[in-house]
Amino acid sequence: MKKHIVIVGGGFAGINLVKSLVNDKRFRITLVDKNNYHFFPPLIYQVATSFIEASNISYPFRRLFSNYKNVNFHMGSLVKVNPESNSLETDTGNLQYDYLVLALGTESNFFGMENVQRCSLPMKTIEEALYLRNYMLLNLEEAARNKDIKEAQKLQNIVIAGGGPTGVELAGMIAEMGTYIAEKEYREIKLSLSNIYLIDALPTLLSPMSKLAQEAAYNKLKKLGVKIILNVAVKDYVDGKVILADGKTIETETLIWTSGVIGREVPGIPEESVGKGRRLLVDSYNKVEGTKNIYALGDIALQLTEEKYPKGHPQLAQVAIQHANNLGENFKRIEEEKVLNPFKYNDKGSMAIISKFNAVVDLPKFSFKGFLAWLTWLFIHIIPLVGFRSKVRLAFTWLRLFITNNPSIRLILRPKKDTSEH
Repeated sequence: MKKHIVIVGGGFAGINLVKSLVNDKRFRITLVDKNNYHFFPPLIYQVATSFIEASNISYPFRRLFSNYKNVNFHMGSLVKVNPESNSLETDTGNLQYDYLVLALGTESNFFGMENVQRCSLPMKTIEEALYLRNYMLLNLEEAARNKDIKEAQKLQNIVIAGGGPTGVELAGMIAEMGTYIAEKEYREIKLSLSNIYLIDALPTLLSPMSKLAQEAAYNKLKKLGVKIILNVAVKDYVDGKVILADGKTIETETLIWTSGVIGREVPGIPEESVGKGRRLLVDSYNKVEGTKNIYALGDIALQLTEEKYPKGHPQLAQVAIQHANNLGENFKRIEEEKVLNPFKYNDKGSMAIISKFNAVVDLPKFSFKGFLAWLTWLFIHIIPLVGFRSKVRLAFTWLRLFITNNPSIRLILRPKKDTSEH
């Protein structure tokens, strides 16, 4: 009998686990995801800023799996795991499994701030990125019509909470778009009233990265006109005012939230198997503690057994990919009754783009910045994209846009069901 492996989540971990077991006749694989496409999160901020289309970083699962004889796709959202009966409930049906792999990733963490959760703009999914794009474009149009200087400024002000790679990349992109595009196309707007604020509770930007990367990001964003506020957390967002921990306020209609993540909830998993940040506690082989055949990969997994990472591995794409490859090999070793390989993370470094032709790269033994780092960033971010067509299309799109400084996809699209009779 083929072993049925059900994988929940089609991100880096899920996709790479599928690839590691593809066309192996000993396994039948079902990938479960609420979307019908895989997408590339590191570039989602470029969708939100109208720089690239969502289709540049997305690829349909069924197209991806069309040549994989042992892989099926089930579109649905996880409702509950039933470890006793080896079954998974989704909102579109139930599945039986021999092995269950949870690779759901994370969602935005609002740290219990209800107003921030309700009114801010997160950017974790394609839908959220497209909503943010429309929202900012609509605010620009309203600001262009508004004769009240105070209201116009409130519409133009943008506050980004979170000084990690996403916040830094987003701030740099928005600042450059204002320079290259807003001056030409929104002549009614007084750009002197526009402000971009980047706020973080920590003392530095890009806190997990090197001092060189932190200083390069800070200096370049300052040069672009971004107002950087460090050592202060966002505490609330009321009536169009961002309230900071030091009591100061910033009037804005746009609070973008990139300030933390928390593991997605998995109903049915024992409470004692859930650790800090709602991540699932796993052993050296990524098996969820307290279960016999349930595994967790990527951002949602918390492994405390590797000596070098006593607080768990960083929530990075490379960890998810390496998790998947190791577990795929171990599934084969289980079938062959061989000794399993414990997971050990190979740190390949981290990077962030700051602005046009300017990035920072931290490798295990050295760091560098500037144009070479920017080229490295582009190269590294094209390689993992699924599908040859996506890579070629994105490479040409980037080349054209960085030369012309004029992305032409600033379309305000608000799809809704047409209820009129035809």
